[in-house]
Amino acid sequence: MLILHAAGAVFAERGYEAATVRDIAGRAGVNQALIFRYFGSKKALLTEVMAQGGKEQLTSTPRDRLFETALRGVLAEGGKPDADRLLAVYLRSIGSADAAPDTVRALGEEYTAALAALSSADDSKLRAQLAMAWLLGIGLMRVVVGQEPLASAEPDEICGHVLTALEGLLRDEKAPGGRGVDQHPAKRR
Repeated sequence: MLILHAAGAVFAERGYEAATVRDIAGRAGVNQALIFRYFGSKKALLTEVMAQGGKEQLTSTPRDRLFETALRGVLAEGGKPDADRLLAVYLRSIGSADAAPDTVRALGEEYTAALAALSSADDSKLRAQLAMAWLLGIGLMRVVVGQEPLASAEPDEICGHVLTALEGLLRDEKAPGGRGVDQHPAKRR
């Protein structure tokens, strides 16, 4: 846990490329060899740092609020600069030559399963994967690419549009009443 905390701080401060395992080990007060023994690579360490936050979110967030919580995390501005920067570092580095780690895949499957449970559609898993792809795409366009007007749009405005569309995506048109997300999350405020 100490290594992950130190790694998160160093990655957020310096970015993935500039961060070194030596810096992370120094911040954690451990030997570099220990980091390589437990994580194998700097990329795997970054993945674990991000996965830890995702796992905490999965266990502490009600299923019907999970997508909105993740979306607001992607859109976060101001209050959590380290988290925003770490997300940007992660999004930039995940597409590099290293294969996407199993941790990310497993975490994505957990998020997908939680979202799929909100839909009674026969293809609920596909719909949930589409929602997750959308979430990652929003993160890439806003955080990494800085595409306007998305990059400077207000989080509440984006959430309103995205959550309305998500409700339609998860709705099973064949079910009586078209059951999808039980209640539009943005309307609960």
